[in-house]
Amino acid sequence: MAKTIPADSVGLVGPELIHFDEPLVLRSGSVINDYDLMVETYGELNADKSNAILICHALSGDHHAAGYHDAANEKEKPGWWDYCIGPGKAFDTNQFYIVSLNNLGGCAGSTGPSTINPETGKPFGPDFPIITVRDWVNSQARLADHLGIEQWAAVIGGSLGGMQVMRWAISYPLRLRHAIIIAAAPKLSAQNIAFNEIARQSITSDPDFHAGRYHDHDTYPKRGLTLARMIGHVTYLSDGAMRDKFGKDAIKGNFGRDLRTGKLNFSYEVDFQVESYLQYKGESFSGQFDANTYLLITKTLDYFDPAVDFDSDLSKAFAQSNCKYLVISFSSDWRFPPERSKEIVNTLLKAKQQVSYLEVEADQGHDAFLLPIPRYINALKSYLGCVAAEFDEQFDEKIDAQPEDQGEHPNAG
Repeated sequence: MAKTIPADSVGLVGPELIHFDEPLVLRSGSVINDYDLMVETYGELNADKSNAILICHALSGDHHAAGYHDAANEKEKPGWWDYCIGPGKAFDTNQFYIVSLNNLGGCAGSTGPSTINPETGKPFGPDFPIITVRDWVNSQARLADHLGIEQWAAVIGGSLGGMQVMRWAISYPLRLRHAIIIAAAPKLSAQNIAFNEIARQSITSDPDFHAGRYHDHDTYPKRGLTLARMIGHVTYLSDGAMRDKFGKDAIKGNFGRDLRTGKLNFSYEVDFQVESYLQYKGESFSGQFDANTYLLITKTLDYFDPAVDFDSDLSKAFAQSNCKYLVISFSSDWRFPPERSKEIVNTLLKAKQQVSYLEVEADQGHDAFLLPIPRYINALKSYLGCVAAEFDEQFDEKIDAQPEDQGEHPNAG
């Protein structure tokens, strides 16, 4: 039976694989001679190409941000930001042309560790070079060139995506008019780096990791990647969110301690619902995501520090930016708490930039940026409505500036 697609969905979509022949010199000094980026687009690009928005994904995201790939699959879930993207939604595809890609180094079609290395005929694996946020943004700028987009109406991203937004404003200040930074930080804290290192150690210590060449052994580090995702998933949720999800009797003091079978096993098997949930999420993720890509992207997170080239003064990095900013944080996000977003805001103010800030009261933790929280969605919709009004005004100004036609109207007389 065919899936019933909601009226406000972008509908059935198909990704496009775009090849780039020009070598990309990375921050590390390594060179990727050629590469592919997997891309999806939603909406229509207007005549002067002024209505384009770039979506930057977070750690485990990809190009499939909205719509559906398979109308026959009733169980298929829509893209990861579907509630934001579509006709009449916050990222209104009646007004905007939305571009979403799987970043270089990813495992959803773009060139990365699981891609075949033409020199060996085997997956790159651990030979794929370390990628930084700066490298991603440079590759995204080439994508914009390929699409004929000189300037983005907005660049938007949450978490690691928000870091890409900041790098866009620093590296290409004239190529975006608005920067929307959601649930992000100017650089990782020591605690966040520690979580990432524990996750990497979980993967690399798995006997099936084989020094990153697990494809040669027709296996993958399932246990290690499962543990890594379990660690990550805990950090994406708040204590309140976990209590609500796993404690139906919280009023009685259960505090998220629901038992899986209703009684204790008095063993080291799974007793609590939260344990079962984390194992399920971790195992599901391990079968879908490449372990080398997980190692790579957590390093990308760790290395992000745009102030490093500006005497450790981030305000100097933003001094030449030429866009307006919206920064959004969530009250219960302890991975990237509101204090880190306020660091960004204060830095932008010091750099004399135009910035709006919103802290959303939400109990869902870091994952809140992926959820349809009304105040959050309304803020995005309101802000992007103003962005759309800007290029509508520019279009009207261009029409008004056209000289009057002195010739006879074809339908005259």
